[in-house]
Amino acid sequence: MIEQNRHDVTDAYLRGGEIALKLSQENKCHYAILTDGSPPCGSSFIYDGTFSGGTQPGQGTTAAILRANGVQVFNEDQIEELARLIEGAIERL
Repeated sequence: MIEQNRHDVTDAYLRGGEIALKLSQENKCHYAILTDGSPPCGSSFIYDGTFSGGTQPGQGTTAAILRANGVQVFNEDQIEELARLIEGAIERL
């Protein structure tokens, strides 16, 4: 990931994703709510890298790392969907 000033922040984004994964594993977290559109956190779309505000379908680095390791990722518009999922899981207990 390259910032507008051409600074490469890829390693920092990957480290952040790994830290989020470690914390989720330590706390037995199965779900995450991340901000859609964000380069690390986008779960259904990310910015297209043109610095014009355009977006494209895709997921950010943290969302991808969490999903690859079994954490279900939701965005801020999917909170009700997550609540229903949790409610169903509790009912099955």
